[in-house]
Amino acid sequence: MAEPLQDDPRVAEIAAGLEAVRRRIADAAAAAGRADFPELIVVSKTHPAEDVVALAGLGVRQVGENRDQEARPKAAAVAEALAGAGVPAPAWHFIGQLQTNKAKHVARYASAVHSVDRLDLVDALSRAVVLRREREGADAVSALDCLVQVDVDDRADEDRPEGIGPRGGAAPEDVPELARAIAAADGLRLRGLMCVAPRAVDPAAAFTRLAALSARVRAEHPEADALSMGMSGDLEAAVAAGATHVRVGSDILGARGAVG
Repeated sequence: MAEPLQDDPRVAEIAAGLEAVRRRIADAAAAAGRADFPELIVVSKTHPAEDVVALAGLGVRQVGENRDQEARPKAAAVAEALAGAGVPAPAWHFIGQLQTNKAKHVARYASAVHSVDRLDLVDALSRAVVLRREREGADAVSALDCLVQVDVDDRADEDRPEGIGPRGGAAPEDVPELARAIAAADGLRLRGLMCVAPRAVDPAAAFTRLAALSARVRAEHPEADALSMGMSGDLEAAVAAGATHVRVGSDILGARGAVG
């Protein structure tokens, strides 16, 4: 892949989407009376590595992926394309539901996992980082940032709309135990909480619920101050509720292609 040029039509398209989303974030922060802006994670799901290279050239430093089988080769391709180009490779955030048998792969390229929702995944991620440190040296492998994904849909299962599929996440009552497990695990760093707004309800209530739970977690773990919430359709509500990270894909990169 060649380094993207600023007059490339695709780079110009991405730049326009990026500028529009950054403006939305700034406007939402101003409306909420916030002096700070949440970090933008650009979700590159189904988009090619070339788009991530373009994002890096436009100053994006955080990208997100949902599926290991897509993220793994994409991260390698982006690193190769940017090697020696004077543009730093972005940090990869894994934001999708994660099988334990994929943890060893994700721990090789991701700087953060936002979707930790059960104890066996904590164990798998910890083992993966510890094994990397044994092979590559403790100083060469940073701790893996982990966020607890929370199911913030307060509807009973029978009241949730059919056909929408699960959003994933731990039950709120299970979050303290998960947070303690991450904080105690070798090679992991507890960073905070994440949620995906439930479908067919006002996202503001869900984000407020996550922010309240975050305050309780921070009472025991002050370092766990990250709140990853908000996507293309609801980022304003997330910023108003205190999001520290928003995850936006389609409003920057365009409609997603089919998942293979």
